Amino acid sequence: MNVLDAIQNRRSIRAFRPDPVPKATIEQILQISQRAPSGTNTQPWHVYVCAGAVRQAISDDVLALARAGKGAKYEDFEYYPATWNDVHRDRRRGVGWSLYSLVGVAKGDREGSARQSARNFLFFDAPVGLFVTVDRYLTRGSWADAGMYLQTIMLAAKGFGLDTCPQAAWIQYQEPVFKHLGIPADQSLVSGMSLGFADPNAIENTLISEREALENVAHYRGFD
Repeated sequence: MNVLDAIQNRRSIRAFRPDPVPKATIEQILQISQRAPSGTNTQPWHVYVCAGAVRQAISDDVLALARAGKGAKYEDFEYYPATWNDVHRDRRRGVGWSLYSLVGVAKGDREGSARQSARNFLFFDAPVGLFVTVDRYLTRGSWADAGMYLQTIMLAAKGFGLDTCPQAAWIQYQEPVFKHLGIPADQSLVSGMSLGFADPNAIENTLISEREALENVAHYRGFD
């Protein structure tokens, strides 16, 4: 698969087959992803990869916290704002309800919404979870670098016939992640990610999120 096809075909997969992913394949993906760009070549990212019993322990502990309503808020970590501007709020709601409608969750169905949200913490049944961090003292430039690293992993995975789902949902339940993966306290969690083989029969994997028209985001200056 060439890079243009990978960009066009990559999407967030929310139902995976249980087939294991060889560690050697993951290592190849991560080795390739070390070529991701970063400001002044700082390469600020760390990546923690889990499978098997460790992956299950993270899921179990996070789901227990979620059921008990003990999640943090995104704004506690300056990750997302407490209040969104209209355009960003509408895009979030749009993709959320597109997904929920596919899986049969109606508006106002809080139990169904919670059930679907909890799928994040099962890694959507993917056999592999990844967590990307940066050192806590670093600021927005390094977080941008980590974002480019995450994108590189996702595109490299496509080249190996694998799919991914980047997940901010883990930000609210960091303690079990740090505990089970031995992440030092002086690091900040940027994102989790599920990795595996997409389930081609899952209705949620038919979701293709809308993209804004180019003329609304591209601003040209100095062209004839």
